[in-house]
Amino acid sequence: MAPIVVSAQRVIDAPAATVYHYIADMREHHAKFLPPAFSGFEVDSGGVGAGTVTHFTFTAGGRTREFRMTAAEPEPGRVLTESDANSSSVTTFTVDPRGDSASLVTISTTWQGASGVGGFFERTFAPRALRGIYADELERLNAYAREQAGS
Repeated sequence: MAPIVVSAQRVIDAPAATVYHYIADMREHHAKFLPPAFSGFEVDSGGVGAGTVTHFTFTAGGRTREFRMTAAEPEPGRVLTESDANSSSVTTFTVDPRGDSASLVTISTTWQGASGVGGFFERTFAPRALRGIYADELERLNAYAREQAGS
């Protein structure tokens, strides 16, 4: 079965280094812009960047599942990944500068889909639902960055 890839991107009204810090700092910032689909977000170890381990519950399309993610930084300051201990799911956050005061953030998740009828429904409906959740997360990230700049 081919991997499923879902992504969304948005320009954020804050410098790339600042936005990357908000994403990588799981203890102080990351949870503050997560949409309601994510609940019970907790840091198990670490807290900022590579080696941080978190867990949370994710609900979408009437399905709920637990994730235990470990962060890595293949390109520190630009790319952060979160890999799930219980599945093939890997989420990548990429932050690229857009001038001095803005950045382009891409959230992308890849996983091995199920086979059979369940896999058909997963490939048909999961990408649309996840794209909507990521669009919401990016909107919340932008609002959070603007709020932080004003405080």
